[in-house]
Amino acid sequence: MGMDQKEKKVKLAVNGGISFGAKLNAKQLAVIAEYMNDGDELELTTFQQLYIDVLESKIELVKEKFKEVGLSCYPVGNFVKSLRTCNFCKGEEEEGMPIAIELNKRIAGKPVPYTLRPAYTGCPVGCGEPLVNDIGVMKVRDGYDLYIGGKAKGKDAKTSTLLKEQLTPEQLYEVVEKIITIYAEQGKKREPFFKFINRYGFETLKNSIA
Repeated sequence: MGMDQKEKKVKLAVNGGISFGAKLNAKQLAVIAEYMNDGDELELTTFQQLYIDVLESKIELVKEKFKEVGLSCYPVGNFVKSLRTCNFCKGEEEEGMPIAIELNKRIAGKPVPYTLRPAYTGCPVGCGEPLVNDIGVMKVRDGYDLYIGGKAKGKDAKTSTLLKEQLTPEQLYEVVEKIITIYAEQGKKREPFFKFINRYGFETLKNSIA
C-alpha cells in the first residue's frame, strides 16, 4: 500500500453523459465509490461534472469501468469542457437533445489555451446559462443561435455576444468547431477565451468563420 500512496494521481472529470439535466443512477454511484479510497472526496463542479482523483496507473481501467455503466470521462485542465445543458422541461426532439449530444461529442476534450466552457439550452428561458459562458447555444424555434465571449465570474462578468443566429445543426457544428480551432491555434498560453476575443477582435473572428 505504501507504494500506492506515493503514486501520482490524476484528476478525472466525470458525468452521466449529456441528457435531461445532470443525473447519475445508483449503479454509476456504486462504480465511482468502488474506485475511491476511504477518506477520498468527490468534488462537484458548477459545470455538471464530478472530479475524482485516480491513480495514474489505473486511469485506463477506471475509464473502461465507468464507460460500462454509461459514465462519460473528460480530461481536466486546458480543454473544452463537456457541454453544460439545461434541465430540459419538454420532449427530447423538441429541445434538440440529439444536437446537444452530437455537439458535445465533437468538441469536449479538445485541447485549448485555457479551459473553455460551452453551454446549451433548449429554449429562450436559458436554464443552461448559455449567455454567461465562453460559447453558448440557444435553440430558438427551429434554429440555433450562437453566442460567444460570456463570463460568469468576477467583477468583469458579462453576457456573451450573438455571433450567428438560426443556424442548422450542421452549420452549428461547423462554426463551433472552427471557432475552437482558431482559438487553439491563435490563442496565447493560458489566455481565457473572452480575452482572446478582445485581442483577436470579434469582427475578425466573425469574418473568419463566414
